Amino acid sequence: MFSITLKLMKKSARMLIPAGIAILIGTAFIAATFLFGNAMNDALAAQNTAQLGGANYVISPDSGKDLTDKDQDYIYTRTVNDFQLDRIRATEGVKDARASYAGSVTVTRGNKHASSYVITTAAKRTLLPVTITQGDQPADSNEIALTKSVADQLGVKVGDRVTVNSQAAQYAGKTGDSAGNTGDAGDESAQNADGTSSHDGDSDAASGASVSSDGANTADSGMTVRVVGLTDDPNGAYAYYGGASVLSDNVITAMAGINDFGNLPVYLVYLDIDDASDTAAASTVKQVSTLLPKHFSVQSRAALVEESVKSMSSGETSITTIFLLSFGILAMLVAALVIANTFQVLVAQRRRTLALLRTIGANKSQLYVSVLFEAGVLGLIASALGVGLGIGLMAALCQSGLMKATGMTMRLVLSGPVFTVPMAFGIIMTVIASLGSARSATAVTPLEALRPIELTDTRRAGVVRAVISVLLIVAGVALCAFSVWQMSENIAGRDSMADKQYPLVLLAAIIGCALIFLGLVLSATFWLPVLMRGVGAMVALAGPSAKVAHANIQKNPRRVAATGAALLIGVTLVSTIATGAASAKQTMNEALTTRYSVDMIAAGTDMTGKQASEAAKVKGVQRGIYAPTRMMTMKDADGKSLSVLVVGVDGVDALRKVVRSDLSGVTIDGDSVLMPKYSAATGKDIPLDKSVTFTAGAAEAQADAANGPSGNDANGSAENGNGQSGGTQTLTLKPRKVDYRRIASNYAAVAFVDASHFTNGGIKADGHIMLMRIDAEGAGVALNDVFTNVQNVFSASAGVTVTGPVAERTQWETMINGMMALLVGLIAVAVLIALVGVANTLSLSVIERTRESATLRAIGMTRGQLRRSLAVEALLLSLVSGVVGVVLGTLFGWLGSYMVFSLYGDTVFPFEWATNGVVLGVAALAALLASVAPARRAVKTPPVEALAEA
Repeated sequence: MFSITLKLMKKSARMLIPAGIAILIGTAFIAATFLFGNAMNDALAAQNTAQLGGANYVISPDSGKDLTDKDQDYIYTRTVNDFQLDRIRATEGVKDARASYAGSVTVTRGNKHASSYVITTAAKRTLLPVTITQGDQPADSNEIALTKSVADQLGVKVGDRVTVNSQAAQYAGKTGDSAGNTGDAGDESAQNADGTSSHDGDSDAASGASVSSDGANTADSGMTVRVVGLTDDPNGAYAYYGGASVLSDNVITAMAGINDFGNLPVYLVYLDIDDASDTAAASTVKQVSTLLPKHFSVQSRAALVEESVKSMSSGETSITTIFLLSFGILAMLVAALVIANTFQVLVAQRRRTLALLRTIGANKSQLYVSVLFEAGVLGLIASALGVGLGIGLMAALCQSGLMKATGMTMRLVLSGPVFTVPMAFGIIMTVIASLGSARSATAVTPLEALRPIELTDTRRAGVVRAVISVLLIVAGVALCAFSVWQMSENIAGRDSMADKQYPLVLLAAIIGCALIFLGLVLSATFWLPVLMRGVGAMVALAGPSAKVAHANIQKNPRRVAATGAALLIGVTLVSTIATGAASAKQTMNEALTTRYSVDMIAAGTDMTGKQASEAAKVKGVQRGIYAPTRMMTMKDADGKSLSVLVVGVDGVDALRKVVRSDLSGVTIDGDSVLMPKYSAATGKDIPLDKSVTFTAGAAEAQADAANGPSGNDANGSAENGNGQSGGTQTLTLKPRKVDYRRIASNYAAVAFVDASHFTNGGIKADGHIMLMRIDAEGAGVALNDVFTNVQNVFSASAGVTVTGPVAERTQWETMINGMMALLVGLIAVAVLIALVGVANTLSLSVIERTRESATLRAIGMTRGQLRRSLAVEALLLSLVSGVVGVVLGTLFGWLGSYMVFSLYGDTVFPFEWATNGVVLGVAALAALLASVAPARRAVKTPPVEALAEA
C-alpha cells in the first residue's frame, strides 16, 4: 500500500508543490528563529566575556555565597595594592596580569573635543580587550592609545599629542583631595578605600593636579599625553561606548583623581596563565589564590562563559526566540489551511482510484493510513528543505555583517532543535491538516466513487461549528465591552477595576479580540462565501469572464473559506499593528505637546554661545533664545523644598518667541520671578508665598565663593553681589505664576528671572540653556532631521543634552517605526504563505475544471477570456478577504490603542490609509501573479484532449 501511495504522490506532484512551498516557508522561519537565538546567545556570551581580552583566568569576587553588606563594602573598596600584582606576575606560570579599571574622559586637541571610554593598559597586547590596530599599547608614562573613531574626530594620528581631562581630575586638582573613581558599570564602580591623597614633588600629574610639559599646573586644562597607538573593538567589549582607549598607569590614575596607581580601586584582575599542562595551571592558580584578599577567587574563562550562557538562557534572548517562534507557529497554522485544501482536492480527484483499491481488497484503515502517510512524506521532504533554507538564510545573514551595526558579530551556530523542532512541527502540522481528508477517503465506496461527488461539510459538522463560532464571538464581544467600560470609568475618575487591576483588564481585552477573531475564522465557511457571492454578483456585470469567475468561486465554498481565512489572518494582523502604531504616534504627539511649553531644549554646563548660534541656524528651528542657568533650591508655602532651574532672560518678550503659553500681561523685572503653576514632578499646584528665596547648594556655593567675582579668602568664604557672605548665594523675589508646562523634566520647576541677576554677580551661572521653537513642516524638513541636526551641533560638548517634546516624539516614533517594521516583516511570512494558498486554490480549481474549461473553449471562449476569468477569481479571493482583514484589524487596533494610550491622553483613532492600501495592493498584485501559472495550464490544454480526460 505504501508503494502505491508513493506512486500516487509522484503522479500528483504538481498539485502537492504549492502545499510543500507553504510548509517549506513555515519550517524555514522556525529553523531560522532557532538559529537566530543561537547566534544571539553566542554573540552575547562572547560580548559578555570580551572584556577578558586574551585572559584565560580572572580574579573576581566570590559568587553564590551569602555576603553581608560589610563584606560587599569590603569587596568594592579594594585597590590595586590589595591584589599584590607584582607578586602575582612573579608567580611561576603567570605570563601577565592586568588590573581592570575603566572610566570616561574628555580628549581635546585644539578646539576639538571628544568623549572616550578609557581602560588600563597591560604589559602584553594579548591581555587587552581591544585590538591595537596601529602603533603600540601605552607602556610608559603620559601615553594613550585612542579609539580610531576619536582619533578621526579629532584629526590626530600616532605620535601626536592630545589633552585628556575628567571631572574627578578637575575636582582633585581644585580641592587637593583624591576623588572617588569615575568607573563605569561593566568594570569597577568602587570608591577609593581611604579617600586621602598625599602630594609630593614627583606626583603632581598623578594627583589630578596635572603638570604640563613646562611644569605648569594644569588642573583645569587637563593632562597632555602622547598618542602611541589606535584601537579597535572587534568583539564589542565596549560597543555601548563606541570602543575604548587605553591609558598608561599614571594617566588613568590622574583621571580617577587618585594620587597613586596602587590606590586605584579595582575588583577584577585578568590573568594570562600558561595552561599547556592542566596540572601546572592548577598549581599556578593555587599559588595565586594565596595572594588574594578575602572574598576573592580565581575562575577560569571557560567557567565564566558557561555562567554567561546559563544566565542568558532565561533572559532576553529566550524571550526574543519565543516571540519569533510565535510568528513561525502562526505561519505554520496558515500553511495548515493551504495543506488541508490540497488534500481535500486530492481525495476528491482520487475517488475512482480509491474505489478500485477498495474493490481489490484495501480496507478503510489502509486508505486512512495511506492519506496520512502521504501527508507525512510531504511534510518530511518540505520540512527538510525548509530547514536547509533556514540555515542558508542565517548563514548569509552572518556573512553579510549586517548585525555589526548593533555592535555584535554573529556566527552560524547549529544545534539539535534547529533540525528536530521545525521538522517535527512541519510533519505533525501536515498530518493534522490531512486528517479531514483521510476521513473522507474512508467514506468512499466503489459505487459512490463512480459518480462525481463534491466534498462538503455535513449538516451536523456545520451546526457544531456555527454554535462554537457564535459562542466565541459573543464571549469575545462581552470581554471587549467590559474592558472598554472599565477603562472609561477609570478615565472619568470613578471606581474601576482598571485602577488597581489594569493588567487583568488589558488581558481581558486581548482575550476578547482573540476570541472574536477565532470565532470569525471558524465561521468563515458560512459568511465569507456569502460576502464573495455578493461582491461577485456586482463584478459579474463586467462581462463574461467576470461572470464565469463569479460562478466558479461559488462551487466550493469550503475551499474558498479556507483560502480566504488564511489571507484574513495575515492582513488582520498587519492592519492591527499599523493602526496601533499610528494611534500611538498621534496620541503621544498630542500628549507631549500639551505637557511641554517649549518644543526643544538644549542644556548643559559646557554649552557655548557659538553652538547656540549654530543651532539657531538649523533648518526647522524657527526661533531660539540662549540663556544662563543655575540650579537652586526653594521652599514653597507648605515648607517643602523644591529643586528649581533658574534661567536668566531679557524680559518676557524673549520668552514669547519660544514658550507656547499665554504670557499676556506678564512682566519680568529685577524684583520678580516667573514661576510655573504646576510642578513638573508631581503635576500638582505649587503653593507660593508673597516672596520666594532661592538658595544655591552648599557645595556649589563653596566652589563659587572660592572662584567668585568678589574674590576669596583662605577659608573659602566670599561676599557675593547681593552682599551675602559665608559662601552662600540667595535670591529673594516676588513670584508671578503662569500656567506654562514643563521646560526641563529634571527639575520640579523652571523659573525665569531677569538676566541682570547673572550679569551683576547676584547668581553665578553653572550652565546654559537654549529654548527653541520648531516648525519642521513649514521648513519642509523631517522632524527627525531637525532633532538630529541640533544634536550634531552640540555633539562636541559631552555635558549638553537635547530634550523636549520634539526629542521625545522623535525617539518615540523611531522606536514605534522600528517595532512596526519588525512585526510587519514577520507577519509578511504568513501573508506570503496565504498568497501561496491563493495560487494553490486556483491551480486545484483549474485541475478540477479541466472538462469545464474545455467546454467553454469549445463553445467560443477565447484564451484571453479564460485567463481573465482566473485573474478575476484570484482578485475576488484576495481583495474580499483583504478588505475584511483591514476592517477587523482597524477595529482591533483602535481597541488596543484605547486600552493602552488612554492612560496618557485623549486617544486618537486613525485609519492607516497608506499601510492598508499597500497591503491590499500587494495582495491584489500577488493574486494576479498567482493566476498566471494556473491560467497557462488551463489554456495550454487543447479542448479535444481535455474533453477526453477521465
